[in-house]
Amino acid sequence: MPVCDICCEELLSEADLKTHLLLSHLENEMTCPFCSLSGVSYDELSFHINTAHVEDDCQVDSSQRTSNGLPKCEINSTRTATSKNSLEACMHKVSQPLPHSSFHSTPSQVNEMATQNTGATLSQKTLSRVKSSPPAADTASGVFKPGRSTQPLSNYKEKSCKKEQGHRKSKQMRLSSPNKEGRFPCPMCSHVFSDCFILQEHVETHLQDQDVAEGADPDVGPSTECCSTGNSRFGSARYVCPLCSLSCFDSSSLQEHVDLHMQYDSNSAAGNDGDLNLARKLQDEEEQKWKEAETRREAEEFKKLQRQFGLDNSGGYRKQMEKNMERSVSRGQMVPAEFHRKRAEMLESLASGVDDGRSKTSGLMTALYKHYQREVSDCAHVWLCAETDHYSASEGDKGWGCGYRNFQMLLSSLQRMEQYNVLPAEVPSIPRVQGMIEEAWSQGADPQGASHFNHRLQGTRAWIGATEIFAILTSLSVKARIVDFHKATGPGGTHPNLFEWIKQYFSHSASRGARLPPRIVQTSLPPVYLQHQGHSRSIVGVEQKSNGTLCLLLFDPGLAPGEMRRLLSQDTASAMVRRMRKFPGALKHRQYQVVAVQGVLTPEEKQSCILNSRTLCAEKIP
Repeated sequence: MPVCDICCEELLSEADLKTHLLLSHLENEMTCPFCSLSGVSYDELSFHINTAHVEDDCQVDSSQRTSNGLPKCEINSTRTATSKNSLEACMHKVSQPLPHSSFHSTPSQVNEMATQNTGATLSQKTLSRVKSSPPAADTASGVFKPGRSTQPLSNYKEKSCKKEQGHRKSKQMRLSSPNKEGRFPCPMCSHVFSDCFILQEHVETHLQDQDVAEGADPDVGPSTECCSTGNSRFGSARYVCPLCSLSCFDSSSLQEHVDLHMQYDSNSAAGNDGDLNLARKLQDEEEQKWKEAETRREAEEFKKLQRQFGLDNSGGYRKQMEKNMERSVSRGQMVPAEFHRKRAEMLESLASGVDDGRSKTSGLMTALYKHYQREVSDCAHVWLCAETDHYSASEGDKGWGCGYRNFQMLLSSLQRMEQYNVLPAEVPSIPRVQGMIEEAWSQGADPQGASHFNHRLQGTRAWIGATEIFAILTSLSVKARIVDFHKATGPGGTHPNLFEWIKQYFSHSASRGARLPPRIVQTSLPPVYLQHQGHSRSIVGVEQKSNGTLCLLLFDPGLAPGEMRRLLSQDTASAMVRRMRKFPGALKHRQYQVVAVQGVLTPEEKQSCILNSRTLCAEKIP
């Protein structure tokens, strides 16, 4: 790094060195530190020192000052005769920031600190004006007021010498340590600068303001004249903004400009905080909207499920029956007289709790048995359940009443068996079946299922499944079991285990005591309740083909009574049986559940089953 030969200050580049020499040394008045020679150029002063004072070995106390304000310095005997070393020893300055206490010092101390701590040499006229300025005690807010000094300059020099002798050691320590913080306070006000040259220009601005005030004061003596040339010289000085390199004409403009920078930075920071808060607010609003939309979507889906499973409080069997009959009247399919007649019959059936039998078809199992005896087919064995009536869905339960209709089929078969004499003598209507399930829940059966339906079925279109059939059978003291075929075990998503289990159910009792079972067997067993997603049916028999393939015979509540009566005719029985057959490839739902009746429960067994149903678990296969 280049170093100034006069004050030994290190600079960043050669251009900075040239600027430093021009501002700090060449424009100032050059004075010999060993005699009274002044007013010469830099080269002339170098020649003078190398010729007139080359042999001098003087040690001058740092408190003694020349008349032009430059300190006399110590010259070592070992110093060479070059002008650079001579000037270096004489013009050495230290860039050390001023302490806060220096703001209130005497003019001599101001002169000393301005020349030692700013890192650059103030001009002679500048130093003379500092000496002539009043003490800090007479200033206000850190700004000097112009006025004539009442004490001679020699008094200030004497006081300065005494104080410098007392603090010589501390000064030498400051001179030997470089400025690490790079902060230079102004000796005349409270401003602090990061560069010594800006401080010098700032001090000269103070002195220019003082000259203007002294020009208006007639008592001001030769100091005004002395400073007029300094004003003219520094009047064209440029003040460069340290943030954007903008040049200003005076320090006040520079200060206002820097304040605008600070204000802009603070506003920018506040603006950034505002943008961040706005972004967070928008994000919170977006999340809130998403949550509300998700809540609405879930509510709509829940309402759809409620409508699908009949839990939307839209009315039950009676309301649906009345609406369908009114629609038939409006379409001309039913005359008003017939409407009133059917409505009266419906109300009578609901009041009695007994099904009106309009959707019932009887004698089907006997017709099936005769059909298999009459037909020559590839069936190796056929097992049929006991006599069972078929119940079709009516206008009051179409779309949701399959579970209730299958229970009516099962109950119609059990009522024909002597061991189930504990059951009601008549098949109940659908609203009555709903009431019987609620009674089973009140006894403690299947509390989880009761909670699912909110302990209420009557007056709704709620779907029921295997667990509700098990609960009502248990409350009627009928022993039943639930078997869950929870996953497919065959190719293509089929359930061969289900078919094998049904075969074992029907053939086990039929093969007792017989060496060779007959080809067609009508057992004394009731049908099996079959449940899968969205629908339920009743298994009334099973066929085994000559190649070993099994197929189930199903009663579907979705078939109308007129279609089921085709089974009673020999001409149409074959076509109807084909519709009843279900091979493994036709039952590909993910899960199937069956409810099979196994006898009658004693009171103790009934209570035990009710207690066990609190955590109802089905038997899983596989």
